[in-house]
Amino acid sequence: MRTSGILLHISSLPGKEGIGTIGKGAYDFIRFLSESGVRIWQMLPVGPTGYGDSPYQSPSTFAGNPLFIDLELLVKKGFLPEDTLIPSHPVSDTVDFETVKKEKMPILEASFAYAWEKSRSKAEAFRDSHTWVHDYAVFSALKDHFNSASWMQWPDKYRLRDAAALQEAEIEFKDRIDFYVYIQYLFDLQWQALRKHAKKYGILLFGDMPIYVAEDSADTWSHPENFQFDGDRRPLCVAGVPPDYFSQDGQLWGNPLYNWKLMKKNAYSWWIDRLQTMNERFDLVRIDHFIGFANYYSVPYGAPNARNGEWIIGPGRDFFRTVKEKMPGLRIIAEDLGAVNRRVRSLLSFCGYPGMKVLQFSFDGGAKNQHLPKNTPSNSVVYTATHDNDTTVGWFKSTDPESRKRCCKITGATGPEDVAEKMIRTAFLSSAETAVVPMQDILSLDTDARMNMPGSLGGNWKWRLKKLPGKNVRRNIRDTLAESQRI
Repeated sequence: MRTSGILLHISSLPGKEGIGTIGKGAYDFIRFLSESGVRIWQMLPVGPTGYGDSPYQSPSTFAGNPLFIDLELLVKKGFLPEDTLIPSHPVSDTVDFETVKKEKMPILEASFAYAWEKSRSKAEAFRDSHTWVHDYAVFSALKDHFNSASWMQWPDKYRLRDAAALQEAEIEFKDRIDFYVYIQYLFDLQWQALRKHAKKYGILLFGDMPIYVAEDSADTWSHPENFQFDGDRRPLCVAGVPPDYFSQDGQLWGNPLYNWKLMKKNAYSWWIDRLQTMNERFDLVRIDHFIGFANYYSVPYGAPNARNGEWIIGPGRDFFRTVKEKMPGLRIIAEDLGAVNRRVRSLLSFCGYPGMKVLQFSFDGGAKNQHLPKNTPSNSVVYTATHDNDTTVGWFKSTDPESRKRCCKITGATGPEDVAEKMIRTAFLSSAETAVVPMQDILSLDTDARMNMPGSLGGNWKWRLKKLPGKNVRRNIRDTLAESQRI
């Protein structure tokens, strides 16, 4: 079935709490999608953010971001006293992450003090049915104790997970551990209510899962055997991509690489748990950097750049056979952008997953460019742009004259004032089964609404929607969807 989606992260939703939440703003957005004829809500990873507030550098690949918990809903559902003062921020088009953290975390702690005893049995049942919750809670409590230092800097008895030391820690830090269990319980409670609301309106939730995890994470600390670590639990090699036209040094991501041989012996159980968590939250899952399952770029730990890495063959078909066997109904979209070689194409064909096409990439190069609308296969998801691209208006203004000329010829655009509208129409009219558009392009916003500039530090992930678009925008979306038979 031909369908469509809008890409908007939770943090970018409008609302009073200084950041988007899974409260009223999310419920209103689901109704907006339904009234616009759109069936899919795509978002970025919903875990706690790490360095630079990036959702792709999380201290846990399983946990939910506590900043997304809606405080007004906590009051309404009895998890906070009715007279609790909820912070209210003026309308803004950016998120001030530090202010939100300083305001929201103490209120979540107050909620724990107020409602833990009456919530304990259900929260502990949630913990016991999700093995990652306990590991994350202990990791987070120790992280607090050591003033947010990386676990690789902790005393050896904690860093190397001495059994007696961990047992003592669970007694010493019990309240703090229970607190982190509690907030994950609250996140799940609100999330499942939101998903139920989405199903009521026929909206599919489309999640995003990074292939790699952060070095300083509950994942690496609690399961070091799954990673390429030495005997002292230091990384041997890390992830990145090689030098290319855009970067002479390549990109040194720094994420620990997986110990795929051991994971295979364990029937990829950690990955199956991870995918199961995604399946509990989403109807569709985008796997970021799908290329890494076919072959991954390995850089020696401590290298100053990614020049001297090497390509290593990944787990390939064996891994996805297991995924299909264990989770036959899981709907995966493969982010296959980048160095796509024969091995990657063969794996994607074997899996049968839709790949991605990005219109902004289609106007440089010749007639064989795989992102051109005429070359887009039906089994794909086409985007005007992704979260890593400039907005379409910003891209059009900054791209080279030849690309602008091709864009206008193919889409019918006349300039920056209508290029987003024409690109959206082109995406919707393409043969791709699914077309997804960032909200910034729906609103024809310029570069200042860009979500992320890869390789840059500071200023990313902050863009926020001040209010949901009105009836005219909804009507325009419906008209274009009707024309392209995606309604």
